Amino acid sequence: MKKRIKLITAVIAGTAILLGAVWLINESRYANVQAFDDHFTRKFLNKDKKVDDGFYEFKSKTGQYTMWFPEEYQMLHDASEYYSVNGKSYENWSASYRKMAGKNKSIYYIKAEFLKNDKKFEPIYVKELFQEQLKNNNPKEIETSRTRIYYDYAYAYFKGTERHVVHSSKVHLPNTYTAYVVDKNSNKVIEFSYDSIGEGTETSQEKRKLWFLTILKSINFSEGKSRE
Repeated sequence: MKKRIKLITAVIAGTAILLGAVWLINESRYANVQAFDDHFTRKFLNKDKKVDDGFYEFKSKTGQYTMWFPEEYQMLHDASEYYSVNGKSYENWSASYRKMAGKNKSIYYIKAEFLKNDKKFEPIYVKELFQEQLKNNNPKEIETSRTRIYYDYAYAYFKGTERHVVHSSKVHLPNTYTAYVVDKNSNKVIEFSYDSIGEGTETSQEKRKLWFLTILKSINFSEGKSRE
């Protein structure tokens, strides 16, 4: 009986060691960055495709687009408001990055919403989005070979329950960015935003703008019919 118990114990221990070794091997395949520390986030990222310094390729679960994802961010998924998907026609996701510097805590958020809008009403969608988010219905516009990008930025803060927006960077560096990215060859669009919360979160407007535009320009919609 004792020999049997020892044998069972040895088998259990051996199995545990083997499983642990397999787990360590699997984990070693991922880069040592915050994005891959989260098991939900890593489902969307191509671990073998670090597209640029600080970014990995992100692939939507709709199969309708890819883009660059900052390696220090992790996707939020505890509620449907953070992540939801509807077949190939809709996806909404949010991600955050938290940074502690002494007693100061800074939080950075990005949010993407993929959907399909009628191109005939593009000017209306753009006007309404930027009026609502930044109280400005005349955003900046750039184009790539595949997409048309509308974007703008400002400093936003709450005084009581009222949200105020300051567009002068001489007064405050922007802490909120909004974009509307249109696929030239279909009715696919992505509404993308960035926000930072905390003291001293923004130290360079040009660096943040370049980072934001880098992500926007990386968006690559899949080829297909304009009306799917």
